[in-house]
Amino acid sequence: MRHGVSRTEMNENPDSYGALDRHFWLTRSMARVIGINLSDAMAKKRFSPDDYAVMIARCRAKGCHEACQRWLAAQTSARPTSPPEYCAIADCLVRLSPD
Repeated sequence: MRHGVSRTEMNENPDSYGALDRHFWLTRSMARVIGINLSDAMAKKRFSPDDYAVMIARCRAKGCHEACQRWLAAQTSARPTSPPEYCAIADCLVRLSPD
């Protein structure tokens, strides 16, 4: 599931990507809103801890966190089935979506 940001890139200049904790929670929140429990998916071997780290790094690197936060805040009624197209990890989340 590796796409976008390598582990080397993540470690070269972590401050340039934004706060790690913000993007960790954005990644989890985006998944949860569309019906994915990332902990369960990892326990079921649907993706690895390294894949999870890469997802967070991609979230940090793209710079769409403000738009994603607004999108998440607007999800108050019907559950969306996919993340917004501009989400840095949309392709990963679509692959992890329940069938």
